[in-house]
Amino acid sequence: MRLVFGLVLVIGVGLASFAVYMAKDYIGAYQAELARERAARDQIVPTVDVVVVNRQIRYGEQISAEDIRPVRWPESAIPDGAFVSVEAFLGSDTSKLRTSLRTMEKDEAVLALKVTEPGEDAGVASRLTKGMRAFAIRVDVASGVSGFLRPGDHVDIYWSGTLPSAAASDGEQEVTQLIQSRVRLIAIDQTADEDRQNPTIARTVTVEATPLQVAALAQAQNTGSLSLSLVGAEDDSVADEVAINQNVLLGIQAEQIAVIEQQQVCTIRTRRGSETIETPIPCAN
Repeated sequence: MRLVFGLVLVIGVGLASFAVYMAKDYIGAYQAELARERAARDQIVPTVDVVVVNRQIRYGEQISAEDIRPVRWPESAIPDGAFVSVEAFLGSDTSKLRTSLRTMEKDEAVLALKVTEPGEDAGVASRLTKGMRAFAIRVDVASGVSGFLRPGDHVDIYWSGTLPSAAASDGEQEVTQLIQSRVRLIAIDQTADEDRQNPTIARTVTVEATPLQVAALAQAQNTGSLSLSLVGAEDDSVADEVAINQNVLLGIQAEQIAVIEQQQVCTIRTRRGSETIETPIPCAN
């Protein structure tokens, strides 16, 4: 009997030890899984809806409700000008569609600067910044940078003409001068598509300018010829004042007229009979 009791006791202690071991292993696994879940929860980023396009949208295409959809987007990385709902994009009047101002690829976020207002087309007026005006400049293959200009580029504008000059023999001299720096192009001929890749020889380019700049460009175009110089895409510098004439170009120094001051002479006149004699004396001043 004692043997049986001892055997039962040994088996009971063994089972208890095994149960404790299994419980410890289960608790350890549960705690590890809980820690992983907490770490994953900490990495979850808050998201909001952002409108994207369902297909490639090219410049000038109208965008309907079938062309867009909302997707979840990290709240801390929403692009400026993004639409956070389909209703915000379509507006109150769904019959007035927005028009694309540049090519957008499938699943690309729709931004305000890439589309027009509802009901507007993709004309030049939609590309103008508030307070700015559009002005057309006549160009050719030379003055238009060989046709490599595109809407969205920035250019420096040079004026070449004749100015009066006292140093020149005929009273005039040819001058080339920088009159506007970093002016933005908004259209080439009748095209405002910034995604155009093929270079073309334009007859006119349209620039964005203030009313004062428009007046200056109009005066310059009527009194001389204008040439454009393309500014690099990453270049945000503004050119200093530049003016070149023929003398500077060829290194010719203009003749300088020396002004010789005539010395003042003071005299005393003495009359002797019918004869007048002048005697030089030091001047009082």
